[in-house]
Parts: sequence; structure tokens; C-alpha cells
Amino acid sequence: MTTYAFDPEIAAMVPLIPDLPGDDPLAIRASLSEMIAQFPPADTTGLQIEDRQIPGRDRDPAVPIRIYRPEQRSAPAAVYNVHGGGFIAGDLETEHAFNVRLARELGVVVVSVDYRLAPETPFPGGLEDAYAGLVWTATRAGELGIDPKRIAIQGTSAGGGLCAALALLARDRGGPHIAFQFLSVPELDDRLTTGSMIEFTDTPLWSRPRAVVSWDCYLGPGRAGTDDVSIYAAPARATDLAGLPPAYVSVMHFDPLRDEGVAYALAMLASGVSVELHLFPGTFHGSMLIQDAAISKREQAETIAVLRQALAL
Repeated sequence: MTTYAFDPEIAAMVPLIPDLPGDDPLAIRASLSEMIAQFPPADTTGLQIEDRQIPGRDRDPAVPIRIYRPEQRSAPAAVYNVHGGGFIAGDLETEHAFNVRLARELGVVVVSVDYRLAPETPFPGGLEDAYAGLVWTATRAGELGIDPKRIAIQGTSAGGGLCAALALLARDRGGPHIAFQFLSVPELDDRLTTGSMIEFTDTPLWSRPRAVVSWDCYLGPGRAGTDDVSIYAAPARATDLAGLPPAYVSVMHFDPLRDEGVAYALAMLASGVSVELHLFPGTFHGSMLIQDAAISKREQAETIAVLRQALAL
């Protein structure tokens, strides 16, 4: 494995990070679930948590969501969370502890969506599930006790890519209103031609070979990089980003997704969108799992601070 100039606190923990299986989606899912289960259970005191099934689009199956309601509310606002997992893994447990923290520290409702995964459900299935959940959240604003104009979308990795796509979709379908898009290490570009994507072939947790598998599963074998890929599948392909919600984009230093995240932030900026962009030095994709490192604590604190400001809390 190549030697990378990781942050010293992070570097010390890299040997302990389990290696996800290569290209079998079922094995990747099981391994991710096992990794998440190793963490101590989230303290859910002061929160009401409810799992529900909501209608999918047209004849699609019902979509599972999880609603987090803090007993102490700071404002009638909400965060809509879309989990990561390379489009092929993850569920409502993947970011459960993170969502508990968001609900408690922000004092707002959090709604998390369990979209269908590829390759069993390729694009646009998962995105339509995420969109159905967002529409439901906005239309049930009264029941949830939120202002439909104060919903931020938040996603990490594939979830960040799906959130970028949701912002495009909501703009082009005429709603629902999105107050802010928080795109953490977003997966945006199926063409796999950026410098970081070419260079980082053996980085921990996410690397070029994993990206190849991810896009093959999501778009269908052999379609990645061809001319007929939708901007809603790969938002990096969108040429018109005007009218999108204000955005925060974070990227990690030694992450194949780094350069596509930077490029998307700059493209939004050039289109007149208000953007904050942060590159965390010495990090890699998913290094925030090493929660005790100072750089991870900075990232966690910034997430709360940015969403707090975005939702005017």
C-alpha cells in the first residue's frame, strides 16, 4: 500500500480499520453493518424516534423512513438525511448515531430515508425513494411541526451525491423547497477522470476500484462514463447549476472523490450559488469514523455549526 501523509492521530488508527470486501454488494453490506455495530449504541435520551413506511413514487414499493423528534426544540426546522454506502450498501442504522446527534444538538426534527440499493435497484430507483421521502417531509410539515421552507438536506458520500441530485430534481420539478444542501464527501461523477480518482487506488475505505464497482452497480454494467448518463445520476455532469440552494461541500485530502467535490463546489459558485468549501488535510474518505482525532472533532463541530447557521437556529 502507498504511504500517505495522513494526520498523525488518524494514521495511528488506519491499521485497525477493517477492509471492506471488494466487489460483492452483499458482502459489502454485511461488512458495513458489522463495522457500524462495533460502535457503542447511541444515547437516545430526550428523543422520540419512530420508524414509518411512506408511499413510494407511482407504483414503487413503500419507502422506510426514520423520524427523530427532540423533546427540546430550538426551531420548527428539519434535516433530511440520506445515508452513504456507495449506492450499494447502508440502511437506517448506518448513520443512526449521527442523526441522534443532529436532532439533539440542533434541536430540530431529523428524517432519514432507507432508499433501495443497487444493483438490485439501479438508478433512478434509490433517488426516487429519496425524493419521495423529501416530498413526504415537506407535505407533512404540519404534523412534524416544521416550516417547509426550513428543510436542509444532508448526505455523506453516495448520500452526498444523492442530495446533490435531489437539489437538481427539486429545482427542475418545482419543489419541494430546500433551504440548504450539506454535501459531505459527495460521490458525483461517474466518469472517474479527476486527478484524485486516478491517483488514489489503494486508500482506506474508498478507492478508485471501489468507485468503479459503485458506479457499475448504480448505472448498470458498462454505462459509467458513456454519453447517456443523466445529470440526476451524476450531478457533476450538470452544466446549469443556477437556482440551486446554498451549499456546504466537504472533501478529504486523500479521497478519490476529493477533486469532483471541489469542482462541483466551484461550478455552483460560478453559477451564482452561495457555497462553503472545506478540505480537511491529512484525512481520507470515512476518516471521521476515528472520532477522537482532533481533525474529526473539528469536522463534527463544523457540521453542527454550518447546519445551525443554515437553518437560522
